[in-house]
Amino acid sequence: MNSFSRKSPPPPLSPVPFQLPPAHSLELENGLRVVIFEDSRLPLVSFRLAFRFGDADDPADLVGLTSAVASMLTEGTENYSSRELAEKVERLGASLSASSSDDFTIVAASALDLYASEMLDLIAEVVFRPTFPEEELDLYRRNTLEHLKFQRSQPSFLANEQTSRIVYQDHPYSRISPRAEDIEKLTRERLADFQSRAFVPNNAVLVVVGDIQREELLKEIDGHFGSWESGHIHARKAPSPEPLTASRLCVVDRPGSAQANIVLSNIGINRDHPDYFPVLVMNQVLGAGASSRVFMNLREEKGYTYGAYTASR
Repeated sequence: MNSFSRKSPPPPLSPVPFQLPPAHSLELENGLRVVIFEDSRLPLVSFRLAFRFGDADDPADLVGLTSAVASMLTEGTENYSSRELAEKVERLGASLSASSSDDFTIVAASALDLYASEMLDLIAEVVFRPTFPEEELDLYRRNTLEHLKFQRSQPSFLANEQTSRIVYQDHPYSRISPRAEDIEKLTRERLADFQSRAFVPNNAVLVVVGDIQREELLKEIDGHFGSWESGHIHARKAPSPEPLTASRLCVVDRPGSAQANIVLSNIGINRDHPDYFPVLVMNQVLGAGASSRVFMNLREEKGYTYGAYTASR
């Protein structure tokens, strides 16, 4: 019988090797970067067409514009209505979506390798031929306004709103949500104009991962995106936010709340810092989940809170 100590944790297991397939990278004449990972372990293909602009690049007088454009890309094109596009994607057993974050806007698609060509067709369809139908835009405005009302009823949202305002100050990251008046100003013309100016190949990268034939795929990519005209890239002018050097206290009074949300925050390190990924690992151990140290200490051991977490942005 092997002897062991109940007071000492067992030694860690041997590391499991993890190797990504080699990437094939090239750039089309119009500036579109293409990155391909060939992986034949499963009969699946995933596409990501990512643009280097996001919600932080919205005009100051129209916060929410990028998010609206991304949401509306799949709501109607020159050749498909919103419903027709959704039904075609469903028939293929695939997925097609578009979304925006602070720094990126991404058109994503996944399907069986059998339908890779058809999904590439649909990506080109929503990127080059969106129509932003007025009835779909009206529905988007109404749904978003209701969502904004819900957000403002949530203590966590109000806490994050004030945290971003104080920590990021004049930087666009200080805005985490549009206002109702911003949403009401959205028009089909403004969305179409922004999309035509912002969606340029020299500010984008197309990543393809899956069971594909690389040379055939490159021909299809060139056929869809090779004639796409490059355009002007609007660089973000806001300087990098500086860490706060003095403590500040902000209290949001919300009568009737049964609990309080407490946030401690400051500027950390840039994403190009050599310690960025070690910091992500550290955050995972410290407080990123229900088995993390902060959660286990403050909730499980002391019973101070329903949840305690840390996050790195």
